[in-house]
Amino acid sequence: MRSMITIAKDTLPQTFLSYIAFRVAMLDTMERVSWTLQFDSLEDTGFGFLTEVPFLKAVPPHVQMDILATTWWKHISPDTFEATLVDEAVVYSACELAARVCEEEPDVVKRMLGRGPLEAEAEVNQALATELRSMHLKLSNDGDFLLIGQFSDLPPEEANRLKEKFGFDTARAEAMFDVLSRWHISPNFETRCESLLTEAEAARTHEMMRQKVNSARMNS
Repeated sequence: MRSMITIAKDTLPQTFLSYIAFRVAMLDTMERVSWTLQFDSLEDTGFGFLTEVPFLKAVPPHVQMDILATTWWKHISPDTFEATLVDEAVVYSACELAARVCEEEPDVVKRMLGRGPLEAEAEVNQALATELRSMHLKLSNDGDFLLIGQFSDLPPEEANRLKEKFGFDTARAEAMFDVLSRWHISPNFETRCESLLTEAEAARTHEMMRQKVNSARMNS
């Protein structure tokens, strides 16, 4: 099946690599959310795959999973979608996180792939980690999702000068700011996880996300 999410002039290849990257990112984040629920932790920031992008470190992990599901759905959709800056951040973060887990905890990756909805026969080693990183490095985006945090730390005049110098698209960056204020879970999470999670995994993850939202409301 042909990938239908375009990043700059490229399309994200729909191969076993994208499946591995998105699945590891989803399950790694989900398992960490599960841990916080089991131990009644109210910590909702500072972990999850999107922390690979410094500007998005404050995005709650359950929202990170919801965002990942949307980008995955665009990726496998028969329709054509131009990637938002958030989609680009998701692809980068998923590839980087999955590559690091392959290097540091290969048995964890093997477990995650062994129970998934698709067969992904691959040796989990340094070579796979390198391929995962190469997948996002080959895309011709400008990395604006990484620059935005740096601009935020500068005085307005200096930030504007650098934005103009690097051709930074301020309008596209609005989606990144919108993500920071999100807390809700979008409808149809389970549907958007088709071919990424099994039906049982998707239902369990969705329920866990709802528990996290309800727990935060009760303690607010």
